[in-house]
Amino acid sequence: MNPQQVAQIIQAGLAGSTASVSSDDNVHFEAVVIAPAFAGKRPVQRHQLVYATLGAAVGNEIHALALQVFTPEEFAQSRGG
Repeated sequence: MNPQQVAQIIQAGLAGSTASVSSDDNVHFEAVVIAPAFAGKRPVQRHQLVYATLGAAVGNEIHALALQVFTPEEFAQSRGG
């Protein structure tokens, strides 16, 4: 699985989301996910939402996934906007 495929799966599973995914080896991934669905959720709940979109791929094709998760508002603030 490549980063683009992982991003597409996340974006398809979380309405209105944007995912930027990178990987050096196509089994260990880093992702920045911005989604309105994260509003009012704790970090662990946000991670669970992302993992749920990826299903059985986590632990199989995806050996590790480091996440940064933001609402659109949080992301804009983190970028000084």
